[in-house]
Amino acid sequence: MGYKTDWFRGIFPALVTPFTSAGAQTGGKIDESAYRELIRWVLPHVDGVVPVGTTGEFAYMTAEERQRAIEIAVDEVAGRVPVVAGTGAQSTRQAVELTQAAKDAGASAALVVAPYYLKPSFNEVYDHFRAVDQVGLPIVLYNLPQCAGTHFKWWTAEGMLLDLDNVIGVKDTSGDLPFMGALFEKVYGEVSIFVGHDEVALAAFASGADGAILASANLIPDVWQRIYRAVQTGDLESARRDQQLVQKLVRILTRTAGPQAVKEALTAMGLPMGEARRPIMRGGGFKREDYEELRIQLETAGIDKIKKDTVTYDLAGKQVETQLFATPQTPRTIGGWEMKVGEGFAGPPFQELAHVDLLIGLKDGPVGRAIERSTAGWGEERGLRIISQRPLTLLVPTVSLRTAKGKRLFYDDAARGVNHAVALSVEDGFLPDAILDDIALIANVFVHPSASIARRVFGNNYKATRHAIRKAIEGRPTVDELITEKASARHPFRYAP
Repeated sequence: MGYKTDWFRGIFPALVTPFTSAGAQTGGKIDESAYRELIRWVLPHVDGVVPVGTTGEFAYMTAEERQRAIEIAVDEVAGRVPVVAGTGAQSTRQAVELTQAAKDAGASAALVVAPYYLKPSFNEVYDHFRAVDQVGLPIVLYNLPQCAGTHFKWWTAEGMLLDLDNVIGVKDTSGDLPFMGALFEKVYGEVSIFVGHDEVALAAFASGADGAILASANLIPDVWQRIYRAVQTGDLESARRDQQLVQKLVRILTRTAGPQAVKEALTAMGLPMGEARRPIMRGGGFKREDYEELRIQLETAGIDKIKKDTVTYDLAGKQVETQLFATPQTPRTIGGWEMKVGEGFAGPPFQELAHVDLLIGLKDGPVGRAIERSTAGWGEERGLRIISQRPLTLLVPTVSLRTAKGKRLFYDDAARGVNHAVALSVEDGFLPDAILDDIALIANVFVHPSASIARRVFGNNYKATRHAIRKAIEGRPTVDELITEKASARHPFRYAP
């Protein structure tokens, strides 16, 4: 029968698997150096690690690669924390072979997802796990209906958890809290119950979950430890504050292409992890606007994974030092202030989405002269309007404003969003106060003719403008990024492969 261990509790990151640049999408090698660096980064904050799970892209790896990743993890951990190796597979034979290999490598346990693709019956799933159980390695059942296509029922889970000899727990990533509630009713105290859905982790902890296996624990293992320990000591108010602090971050991770999102976030933090393997592509499921918002979340006080650094702005001979939230990719000296180009896109919902094309440049350069000529001539009749003097900011409508509602949403709410983005960019150092009298901005702003929700028009234009400012200043996307992402490029209003 299943049993509960003393060691299977706490925070376990579902490790990404870094690949070399030559092999990230074409099948090369695991980047062993980067993998070991990631493990060293999380170790001080975690109670165990999980190699080659879903976030580790096990479905895109060969059996030999998966075995090697487990061996590296076991070796690097060197007994300091348990290693729960992902050994799930489509077929029972493969799952048994991988679990045996994990046992031979010295893994503490195996995380085994329900067999996927052909969606076997519950009796077939039960017999699948019974075969894996005979390997003799402790097993954690993995309920992931979003990918496996099979959602455990409580009676099936109860049978597997309590009948099989080597089962020590279950990881439920369904996000189905009623199902998890049934687990607490049926098997609480008999085996360990782990949550795998980052967005409901606090609810699971407060209900009695023994721990969590999370993709976001690659990025914020220390924050998850704070939440987990706060619940253990009965400090639910602190746990609530920290869960709210990370909620947007984990929502972005769990609702986009998770492995790619985690890898790009780690790279922004100074831990380059390469790219996810195909079919996942940069700029695909994890969109560019998702990246910008995730980066901003990593900067948030209390998360503090991207910190401020000194960057020098060279404005035609005027040198200005600023402290801004810089990634390793941010240039430490930034020139070219005659004219910079940035673009931002933000939603939902569809009719309130925002698209901003932005020019930033010197007042006595092309941008400033364009503002001067247009406002002195035909600007007013075309709907152009100055919305700030410091920095000088011109708002330009993308489409004709034909109704009173459309004009109100544009000149009041969208303009307020643009100005809010500028104000926060001053605050976070991207637009330091010392350059505000020297530069001018032109924001070409789209407000959908059918838009109605003023709060969303404001919020989306704020986000799109803030993203555009950062891209313009940092010179993104770079040529390399454009080449890498060209295959995933889509017009936001229509699918055009």
